[in-house]
Amino acid sequence: MTSPATTANTVTAAGGRASRPRRSNLAVPGSSPKMIDKARTLPADQVFLDLEDACAPLVKPEARKNIVAALNEGGFEGKVRVVRVNDWTTHWTYRDVVEVVEGAGANLDAIMLPKVQSAEQVIALDLLLTQIETTMGYEVGRIGIEAQIENAKGLIAVDAIAKASPRVETIIFGPADFMASINMKSLVVGEQPPGYDVGDAYHHILMSILMAARANDKQAIDGPYLAIRDVDGFRRVASRSAALGFDGKWVLHPGQLEAANEVYSPRQEDYDHAENILDAYGWFTSHAGGARGAAMLGDEMIDEASRKMALVIAGKGRAAGMTRTNVWTAPEQ
Repeated sequence: MTSPATTANTVTAAGGRASRPRRSNLAVPGSSPKMIDKARTLPADQVFLDLEDACAPLVKPEARKNIVAALNEGGFEGKVRVVRVNDWTTHWTYRDVVEVVEGAGANLDAIMLPKVQSAEQVIALDLLLTQIETTMGYEVGRIGIEAQIENAKGLIAVDAIAKASPRVETIIFGPADFMASINMKSLVVGEQPPGYDVGDAYHHILMSILMAARANDKQAIDGPYLAIRDVDGFRRVASRSAALGFDGKWVLHPGQLEAANEVYSPRQEDYDHAENILDAYGWFTSHAGGARGAAMLGDEMIDEASRKMALVIAGKGRAAGMTRTNVWTAPEQ
């Protein structure tokens, strides 16, 4: 089910947005101008200014004003600029969207919608964004949507949610609310529940989100690790979702940023090897290289499947701004 509010141009724009790096997704309370100012200076790929859980009900109206002022003031160059609004079951959502997008839509990249349970909730946000963009004279469809999965209903509907609008850029795991929604026996967000001593209790959830994201050309983002002083623990847990193929993870403290950017980037040797596979395969399949479908790169046979895998690693490295340290050269004829 797709929204009637989007256009072919929106699809193109969304495809371009999907390549934005989101290794580190820094959460910043919209009620704290001090923390917003600090976020400008930090090496986060994405900064999301939060109107939901990080803001007490009494300060949400003021937080909207803080966010509009901060976005219009700028200073977030090189970062994806996102605002997390409140979910549709609350009475704050429409005012969050209207005030933020009307006030600072030109300086906003995406709206994050928490606790998404159905495709219809994404479509409702798409329609509201389209009306605001049209009214304000913004480019229709430019502002993306990030959908956060935080309960069993959302996970069951995750594929439909990913398909709901071309605006959708990311599917995000929200572990704390999810754990509560399924009565998980744990109070520690990010770690295995007591008694689960074999495997990973979150594997099915993470893989479901990842499959829906990849099937629909979206990014998959892991949720936060709440023990913010335990950077080794953050790195260990992040490494699990990175190994599966996730694009990044929430960061709740500046001390987690370096680990996130490192874990969700390829290792230098893997990036070099991926670029070399692409160069070598491109040459070997050309007339000059013998128009071969498979060839040897050192002791390794490479073919079309190798090229596809290399594209993934090379793409992540390029998005992270990595440079090659080992360049393959074609053999002399």
